[in-house]
Amino acid sequence: MTITHLDRDGCLRAVAGRDTRFDGWFVTAVRTTGIYCRPSCPAMTPRASNVDFYPTAAAAQRAGFRACKRCRPDASPGSPEWDVRADVVARAMRLIADGVVDREGVPGLAARLGYSVRQIERTLRAELGAGPLAIVRAGRAQTARTLIESTAMPLADVAFAAGFASVRSFNDTMRQVYAATPRDLRLRSRHPGTGIAAGSLSVRLPFRRPFHPDDLFGHLVETAVPGVEEWRGGAYRRTLDLPGGPGIVTLRPRVDHVAADLRLTDLRDAGAAVARCRRLLDLDADPVAIDTALSADPVLARLVARAPGRRVPRTPDPAELALRVVLGQQVSTAAARTLAGRLVTSLGVAVDDLNGGLTHLFPSAEAVAGLGDDDPTACLAMPARRRDTLLRLAEALATGDLDLGPGADRDRARAHLTALPGLGPWSVDTIAMRALGDPDVFVAGDLGVRRAAATLDLPTTPAALTTRAGAWRPWRSYAVLHLWGCLDHPITRMPEEP
Repeated sequence: MTITHLDRDGCLRAVAGRDTRFDGWFVTAVRTTGIYCRPSCPAMTPRASNVDFYPTAAAAQRAGFRACKRCRPDASPGSPEWDVRADVVARAMRLIADGVVDREGVPGLAARLGYSVRQIERTLRAELGAGPLAIVRAGRAQTARTLIESTAMPLADVAFAAGFASVRSFNDTMRQVYAATPRDLRLRSRHPGTGIAAGSLSVRLPFRRPFHPDDLFGHLVETAVPGVEEWRGGAYRRTLDLPGGPGIVTLRPRVDHVAADLRLTDLRDAGAAVARCRRLLDLDADPVAIDTALSADPVLARLVARAPGRRVPRTPDPAELALRVVLGQQVSTAAARTLAGRLVTSLGVAVDDLNGGLTHLFPSAEAVAGLGDDDPTACLAMPARRRDTLLRLAEALATGDLDLGPGADRDRARAHLTALPGLGPWSVDTIAMRALGDPDVFVAGDLGVRRAAATLDLPTTPAALTTRAGAWRPWRSYAVLHLWGCLDHPITRMPEEP
């Protein structure tokens, strides 16, 4: 199920039906009012002759339209294309969401992608109707609105925290995008941010329905690293290594959103923190398209009907996930957690958590690679071959030879991982699925997948099972989640309080 802004008839049908499935795919701009909306906007449906369609909010803003105050199109889930696609536009959008342009400018974005600034500008304008700076500007406006409505920060501080270079540009942008001044937005806020600690904010992370949170949170909590992650008070909590300093996020699943409470060293990291939380929980996925495709297989159809809307448990830090995969090779989940906990205690940066038991950031690749100069046995009590694999992987990540970040070339990253001694197919596939965010990975060698296959009368040898899974393209990562869901295991259930 894909609609682009160029499919005018499809867009008109989605708008007429107020179809929430297409929120984030495109925006509807009404020429007679100068407003752009989500496809699902509850306002009166405009005449077809009065509307244009744009691929992004940034493109609509660039054309002179302002955001609808009723449906708030800027707060819709992101386009699922940016997770599914692996081309330069998708890689650029993932990097922009992670704040690369704010930190390194458009030249930094272009350098990460291996293109010239002119090529990036031309490519994004051709497909998205806006260049990288316009896309960043739209993101800054949304971050600013979130800070205005969820914190009591002085408005001048909001401006700089959202990434604006001056208060004047902040005020001008907010008036252009929302037809309201920042002060007006705060006065109209239904949830003014009074009494919130400095550096803290609460945001709603929307998603497309259906959404099945049980195994998503179950997997994250069952594999949680002590001191870095925990389940407390019905919420998953973890530390975040952000550009401006350590952060802590608390995530609670709700009926129509995930509630996120963020405590940040630097509020300028708000946009990047939100993007990483969305990536962690796979919130930009299109569950209807995924479930429809998988349901074409009679074996999976029953599983999808039982738990529609499964999400892949990903990560806010791809390097961390890759190192944890090596720590977990050929050992139980409990043993992997113990090894990771020792590494965290020895090398992780300490954090203060006034409301729970989080103590450290997960160690950086640079810190782990540095163990090669010392005796690593104290915190890496594991077979020598696996220890060597961990150190080689950490060195490749630390030097930048291996890129697993949001702008990574997935094929190149997989080739590099495969070439590293000690990384077998299970490790490479797991990293590709959870760190690189590839939606079409089938972990045929996973023990849980093979056990589930046996219960469903599917082939159980990796080669035969991989052949059978070809029918589940391009969503084999989600098929893995449905197979795991057949098992009676804590990763398939919503966590309980310890």
